[in-house]
This record gives sequence, C-alpha cells and structure tokens, in this order.
Amino acid sequence: MTRTKITPEEALAYHLEPRPGKYDVVASTPMATQRDLSLAYSPGVAVPVQAIADAPETAYDYTVKGNMVAVISNGTAILGMGNLGALASKPVMEGKAVLFKRFADVNAIDIELDTEDPDEIIKAVSLMGPTFGGINLEDIKAPECFIIEQRLKEIMDIPVFHDDQHGTAVICAAGLINALELSGKKIEDCRIVLNGAGAAGIACLELLKAMGARHDNCIMCDTKGVIYQGRTEGMNQWKSAHAANTELRTLEEAMAGADVFLGVSAKGAVTPEMVASMADNPVIFAMANPDPEITPEEAHAVRADAIVATGRSDYPNQVNNVLGFPYLFRGALDIHARAINDEMKIACAQALARLAREDVPDEVAMAYGRKLSFGRDYIIPTPFDPRLIYVIPPAVAKAGMDTGVARRPIIDLKAYEQSLKARMDPTASILQGVHARARAAQARMIFAEGDDPRVLRAAVAYQRSGLGKALVVGRDADVREKLDAAGLGEAVRELEVVNAANTRHLDQYKDFLYHRLQRQGFDRHDVHRLAARDRHVFASLMLQHGHGDGLVTGATRKSAHVLQLINHVFDAKATDGAVGVTALLHKGRIVLITDTLVHEWPDEHDLATIAIKAAGVARHFGLDPRVAFVSFSTFGYPVSERAAKMHEAPRVLDRMGVDFEYEGEMTVDVALNADVMAQYPFCRLTGPANVLVVPARHSASISVKLMQEMAGATVIGPILTGVRKPIQICSTNSTVNDILNMAALAASKIG
Repeated sequence: MTRTKITPEEALAYHLEPRPGKYDVVASTPMATQRDLSLAYSPGVAVPVQAIADAPETAYDYTVKGNMVAVISNGTAILGMGNLGALASKPVMEGKAVLFKRFADVNAIDIELDTEDPDEIIKAVSLMGPTFGGINLEDIKAPECFIIEQRLKEIMDIPVFHDDQHGTAVICAAGLINALELSGKKIEDCRIVLNGAGAAGIACLELLKAMGARHDNCIMCDTKGVIYQGRTEGMNQWKSAHAANTELRTLEEAMAGADVFLGVSAKGAVTPEMVASMADNPVIFAMANPDPEITPEEAHAVRADAIVATGRSDYPNQVNNVLGFPYLFRGALDIHARAINDEMKIACAQALARLAREDVPDEVAMAYGRKLSFGRDYIIPTPFDPRLIYVIPPAVAKAGMDTGVARRPIIDLKAYEQSLKARMDPTASILQGVHARARAAQARMIFAEGDDPRVLRAAVAYQRSGLGKALVVGRDADVREKLDAAGLGEAVRELEVVNAANTRHLDQYKDFLYHRLQRQGFDRHDVHRLAARDRHVFASLMLQHGHGDGLVTGATRKSAHVLQLINHVFDAKATDGAVGVTALLHKGRIVLITDTLVHEWPDEHDLATIAIKAAGVARHFGLDPRVAFVSFSTFGYPVSERAAKMHEAPRVLDRMGVDFEYEGEMTVDVALNADVMAQYPFCRLTGPANVLVVPARHSASISVKLMQEMAGATVIGPILTGVRKPIQICSTNSTVNDILNMAALAASKIG
C-alpha cells in the first residue's frame, strides 16, 4: 500500500502559511458598531457577570465555557519523539485543538505548561477550571500522567481526560467488541495479552476489565517480560494493579494459546511464530506507531484466520483516536458533565462498534475507495463517516445522564441528534472524500505547466500524498532549478518530466492533430507548432493517447484561452455538452454554481443540460441534488424577457424526466433560505437548493468572486464536466493546495 511522504519543507510551509500556526480566534457576535461594543464589553457585559455571580451554572448560557476544551501538555512524551519540552509540543497541541473543531465543532485552545512537576501542573490546571468545560491532557509521560489525571479528576468539577490513555482504550475496545463477535468469543472467556505497560496499555486493560475481561486472563508485558504477582523489577503501583497470578514469564510464552493480542509497544515486538501459537481466530491489535508490532501481511501469512488492526491509515481497521475524543467531549459538554466516567467511555465504544455493523453510506465507501461492509477488514468505522457526529455524542450523553454526572440533562435526544447534524461544515469531509477516491484511483496526472513553481510543488505533493504518479510537462533543467529554489531538489528524481523533445510519441500526436484540424485552417507547420511548443496542447495530446489518466492546467493562462487550446484536441465546447461547475463552501454549506466556464449565454435547453451535468457533480460530492434556476424574478414576477429562459428551463427538464429535484425561476434568497421558500408552498424543492443554475457566465463569475472576496468562501473549481477525459482547469491565482485539489478532482473523475 502507498504511504504518504511528507518532506520537512512541506511540513514547515503548512505551519507557516498563510499565517503562523493552525487556528484563529473569530468573534461569534457582531463587533461593528458602538452599540455592539457596549454590549460585548462595558457597560453591557456587567449584566451576565452579575447573572453568573448569582447563579454560577448560567456561565454555560452566557459564555463559551460549555463548548470550550483546554488541550494541555508539558511536552514530556510528544508523539513518539519523547521529552522535547513544552514549547516544542505546541504544534501538536494546536493540531489537537483543530481536530476538536473539525470533527465535533468543539472550541479548543492549546496550553503548554513549562514544568515537569506534577504538583505544579495540577495546581495550574485546577486554577483554570472556571474557563473551560473540559480538560484534555496530552503527551505527558507516565507515570506522572496517572498522578496528574487522577488528582485533577478528584478536585475539578469538569471532565478531565488523558487522551493518550483513554482515547486509545475506547477505540481499541470498540474494535475488540466487533472482532470477538466475528470470532464467536466472549470477552470474559478470552485470554488477552498486552505488550506495552505505558499509559495507553494500562488504560486499555483497565477499560476491558470494566467491560468484563477477567483479571488473571489478562497478561500485561513490558520490556522485562510478563508482569506477574511477586515481580519486583521495574514495577510501579499502576503495573502492580495488573500483575497476574501466572507462571508465564515472557511475551512468547504468554502468546501461546492467547485469543487477543494488544500492542502499544514497538515495531517487530511480535514474531510470526508468536502469532502461529495463538488460539483459533486470533485478534491482533498491533497499534505501535508509525510501524506496528507485526504487519497484517506478516500475521496473515501464518494465520489466515487472524483479525488484524493497526494504528495505520493505509491498512484496514485503523485504531484512530479521532474516532473517540471529539465525540466523547461533544456528548459530555452538551450535558454540562462533571466528569467522563467509565460508563461514558464504554457507551462510546459500544456505539462505535454498532456503527461499524450498520450499512455503510455510499459516500463513505467512495471516500474510502472501496465497498465497506462489516467483517474482518472492517470492524471500526472510518473517520470519513458523517454519522459519527450524531451517533456517538448521544450515546455518551445518555450514559452520562444515566450515571448522574450531567448538570443539564438532554430531554429530547432525537432533537439533539438533529442539532448535531447541523453543526458540521461539509468542506473537510468532501475534500477528504475526493482525496481518498483519488488515492484509490492512483491516476497518472499530467501537470501541464511545469515552469510554474506552484504547479511543481502541487505535483510533488500529489505524488508524495500517495495519490498517484505525477507527469510534469516541462524542461528537465528548468524543473530542477525551480524545485531546488523551493527546497524540493530531491523530488526531481521522483517526478517524470515530459516534453516534445524527449517523447517518442510526437509524430503520432501530430498526425492525430492534423487529421482533426486540417479542415479548420491549420496546415502541417501550424500543427507542429501547436503539438511541439504549446504545453496545453501537448498535455492534452498525452491525455488523448492514454499517456496519462488526467490533466490539470490553467494556473498560468486565463481559463478561456486554455479551454480554447484544449478544444484543439478534445470536444469541450458548449455544443459538445461541456459545462463548468464551481463549488462554494461557506459557513457549513456547499452550493454549486454553474455554468462558470463554458456557456456564455445559454438558452433554456442549454440550461437543462447544465442542470443535469451539475446534478452529476453534486452526487459525486455526496449531495442529493436540489437544483434552482435563479434569476431576479420569482415564478414569473416581475415579467421580463431576460428571465423567460429561466422560467422555461424547468419545463424542459419536465419533458426529459430527470431523477433529481429542480425548480425555478426564483431569486437567490428563495432558493437558499428555507423560511423565504416557505412563502411559496407549491415549490417542488424539499429544502434549500444546493445547485444554482444562473442565466449566463458573467453572472456566474460575479457570484463566485463576490462570495470569495467578500464572504471568504472556499472555492473549488470551476470543475469541467461533460468532456470525455478528466481535465480540470485551475485559475491563475490558484495556490498550491488549490492545484492539488483540482488534480484530486481529476483523478477521482468528478466532472
């Protein structure tokens, strides 16, 4: 399987651009007028101050406390890098903060404490209690992490959760529930071997015992072997609590006849011989990162009946903490919980296990690049699953309410689920799905403009992200020089640089082009100049002849000019059914606007074709298309000759019998605002439109650029659809990331 390669230069650039760090703080209330300022601060702020002083629980109503988590570390156990200090841990903690926001809409702020003294950390964190609704401890080494967490849980009245311990434990437990169901075993009967007696390992065993695993059936091992009753070497109180009454002394001995292996240790700790000695249908969770204790290939080579999970995203059954901590905190915060207890963690694990047994939505399967169904290679949901946000928090919240840790119980859990669905911004999940499908396709992507540093950096990122092979049209020396200047000199050996001077296919390309253009005023000399000197035409010819699977261009020339050149090779005109669709992502909504590239002034039949092509793009994004033909008039008023075609286009679709919702003509507010749309009860749309078909290309362009510049919308596209091969045209102001996204769109054949 392909592994993503990330260079130091790319990693540093990601954290440096467009501003240092990974998040901003954005005001959620108006801050424009003197009145706003008076309400936000003095004198208006005095009112909620007094209200909270009189009734402290109202802090959850009038401040962000109820949706705010502190991500706290002292940097003594950063990832697998060890004790690098508090300041060095800040990029990791910022990353954790944005994961909270991305996956569960939880606000989080990172706090790095420059001390290794547990008492100082306990004091500092406890004093911050009024600020936050929950505390997420991270990357603090054992055994101090146990002391800190336990003491904070005792003295604070908000959830305190050390994710390195309990996050891993929850996901491990979820996977184990399903693995044991598939193997026909019960947890109370299983012999479980754990290797790695650190924070995560101890938490895993504690949670499994809370779920029914028997103490002496659980064998914990560390670098000195089995932790048994009576052992004195390398022990502490946390290991002693899990010392088993056993004659076993080595990991190898413990593995013989074991039903389950849990590894949070080191690469290569488990041998094929150990796996071969396990019981029938063994369960192997090799969770060491970045390399597991034993790979799935090695395990399956000796035991075809093994169910294997790892911490890696490029293998099935990834034990990924992001499936747990965001949703645990979401549920805990929403009931104003005093703690996250074992019952809530078990409820999270059980909900995850149930979700993996349910039918997987098509958009999840597309994002993962293959059909997913409950079985040995799918026992844990994928982070792409959009159901996580409304399935896991309600289960956690209910467990919290049932066990008495909720300050404010949720009365209507169904309404709560609906509110959770409305929280999530689809941007990230849509782009992740596109990239996952591209990764599965492994397309040879042609980057036509190899003389542009942005394009070269995108080509390198495409290949190193494991999306496929990057073919760059350019001159070797020029490509090498520009990559050197970008700090990516070693990437020259990875890319394939192609041009007319080094291809053996040039005569074939010219013959094809002459045959195509000879009756359009082009002679042999003209054709040679186009094929041998114009990168856009040359790249198109490569694609036409199967010497690449997709094409990305347009970063250096205006899109209309590039499209004209592409038309020398492909049928990509309005009359050929080509359409440009632009996706706008803003404030949790995605709206497609079309046609933004091809049709200058479409008639009602063209508009119907545009709607059909745009609906197809919407479905590729996982959307159920609702198409609105928009104008300055609504359902015939005011009457205007210019609006007539927008009125007629739905009638054309009526005659065609298409399989998606559509309506028009209507103004944009009617199309997008459910309350305004409700004033027209005969409207056939069941909800706000997500595809807007506009009257002409100029209105489409104005709409997109206005949303981009004034509202800060994320723009994807224009996406070229209706052409025989995957071609995407960037804009001249595209960033490296924009170009990479367009390449992923081409690779995943959206368009």
